[in-house]
Amino acid sequence: MNMIVLDAKTMGFPESEWEEVRALGNLRLHDVTPYDAPAIAERIADAEVVLTNKVPLPAEVIAGAGRLRLISVLATGYNIVDLESARERGVTVCNVPGYGAESVAQHTIALLLELRNHVARHNASVQAGDWIVSDTFSYWQVPLHELRGQTMGIVGFGDIGRRVGAIAHAFGMRILAAARTRRDAPDWKDFAWAETDEIFESADVVSLHCPATPETIGLVNAGRLARMQGHAQLINTARGNLVVEEDLAEALRSGRPAAAGLDVLQHEPMDPACPLRSAPNCIITPHMAWATVESRRRLLQATVENIRGFLDGRAVNVVEA
Repeated sequence: MNMIVLDAKTMGFPESEWEEVRALGNLRLHDVTPYDAPAIAERIADAEVVLTNKVPLPAEVIAGAGRLRLISVLATGYNIVDLESARERGVTVCNVPGYGAESVAQHTIALLLELRNHVARHNASVQAGDWIVSDTFSYWQVPLHELRGQTMGIVGFGDIGRRVGAIAHAFGMRILAAARTRRDAPDWKDFAWAETDEIFESADVVSLHCPATPETIGLVNAGRLARMQGHAQLINTARGNLVVEEDLAEALRSGRPAAAGLDVLQHEPMDPACPLRSAPNCIITPHMAWATVESRRRLLQATVENIRGFLDGRAVNVVEA
């Protein structure tokens, strides 16, 4: 069975980490594949199983892959696959839900702590020699603020949002959560459900953990940003298109919100003209919240199980058109 990985480099593993996949068939690894339909079609022309993280599989590519039986997405999101075309041709599509909740939650809190304690900024100051010439034993370049007693507003309360809430609650924060479906409210002290607009108006920190849907794309826009408190901070480790980047850049220049920590952008890799690149008080990391070693290994192991299950006639993690 011919198996093709279109963008193995995104997983960051040496070839030896792919041995369990290789044991299931004839595996070919491509570090990167251009996002170009003819190039993709050529690579998967004789493939029965295709693994992709971000390389798209539109209808015309799927239609040209006559032997294709399984697409296993190396991620939770599967919007890169034309599901209708796959269904029409009897191609099973699987994804890997839930593998990265711990990793993304940890990175969310890392961004929050950086916004509150400015560790990188002060390390750079020390390395530049500022502490050597200081006339006091301690200094700080900007005010540092505690989390206890602050309100964390979480938009999207699935596995990741709940884990972020649990960590923030452990810091002594109050939690407000907005969710499309309100279920199983945690028994934390100072937890409450809220509407999204209420969260933007009252939270000290707003953290996004919802999927990109027609209802949520552009969720963070000039109107909602204007509702935020002047000292509030925005964190996005979900999807870049939840945020209207021009509006956020302008809001940061006006000082409302006070700061933002982002791991995702509308265009990835970053567009050189991205308005947030030069925005003040804006921390950006390169879509790495999902990518702890442990998380990537869970993802790869789940992909092995996706392929095994399909071959055994018991496909798992199947997504429907």
